[in-house]
Amino acid sequence: MVKTKLNRSQLSNNDYLRDLDTYDNYIALDWSQVNMAIARMTKNSKEPKVIDVPSSIEELKIYLKNLHGSRILTIEETNTTHWLYVELKEYAERIVICDPYRNRLLSDGPKSDKIDAGKLCKLLRAGLLKEVFHSLNKTYDLRKLVSAYDDLIKAGVRLQNQKSAIYRSEGKNYKTEENIDNDMISFILKQINEGIEDYERKKEEFEKVIVKESKKDKLIENQMLIPGIAEKGAIKIIATVINGNRFRNSGKYLSYCGLVKHKKISGNRNYGNKNPRYSRRTKSVYKIAANSAIGGNNPINEYYEYLLTKRGLSEDKARNQIARYIARISYGMLKNGEKYDTYRWRKHKTT
Repeated sequence: MVKTKLNRSQLSNNDYLRDLDTYDNYIALDWSQVNMAIARMTKNSKEPKVIDVPSSIEELKIYLKNLHGSRILTIEETNTTHWLYVELKEYAERIVICDPYRNRLLSDGPKSDKIDAGKLCKLLRAGLLKEVFHSLNKTYDLRKLVSAYDDLIKAGVRLQNQKSAIYRSEGKNYKTEENIDNDMISFILKQINEGIEDYERKKEEFEKVIVKESKKDKLIENQMLIPGIAEKGAIKIIATVINGNRFRNSGKYLSYCGLVKHKKISGNRNYGNKNPRYSRRTKSVYKIAANSAIGGNNPINEYYEYLLTKRGLSEDKARNQIARYIARISYGMLKNGEKYDTYRWRKHKTT
């Protein structure tokens, strides 16, 4: 059984490329509830050997344990991936959870579990995979809480929109809940109202847990020192990012948060900008934080006024700059344990 220790160098995306040629076994797993396809290559292999057998986590552990030499294993990101990551962490020197959106080779030609596992193994051996961050950090469990809370909010908003739509379809004002003389419509509204009441009760319970959890974690408390970031925003940042060391610099972090765009250039011709694939959750937190801080009596609002009056930025550009500024502060506190520097912008006015 292989004992591995998570170190700082393992936290950045695609750091597995640094020592890719040092492994003896390159393994790809295509897992489902019914069967698992396992492909393996060695240093000198030209083609992977693939087996397709009934799914069994215990048999998979035995298979990995009996391989001679060092092992690197890759699995595509799915709902079961983190469970597999936790179960198999001690059976390989490195586990690479890869981004399925980047594995275009798998969609070419015939498709089966064995074929996909073989192609995935080739991509691993060639160093062409985009790694998705996973960790054994206990903070990772907060992701489930935040994800469940976000799903609840979406369901509640949907119910409220349905209620509004019904009132509008009858020419009524949903805010005053005018009486509708239609038994069928009244029945539907009754069910929706009961759903909204249940949603509001569950939302209150979730928020109590969020406040409780925010008091347990120093990182969450530190994030709340930044103007505009409260309990829900702070816990969403920590639950999503987990560890700031996974990003090499603030530029990578801003891209992850969707606060910068990527340039499209070909043949020395600029084709404009495009949005990267980003975390909508963190982008929302920093955008809301910027809007909350602006107009208040705090140093970030002073920076906003400076951008408008001294730098001549428009309100939209200044607001976006504030969101990026808050994200940089947040990133520095996550990565280096920095304390919130109230007037950092005065020291770095060109940032």
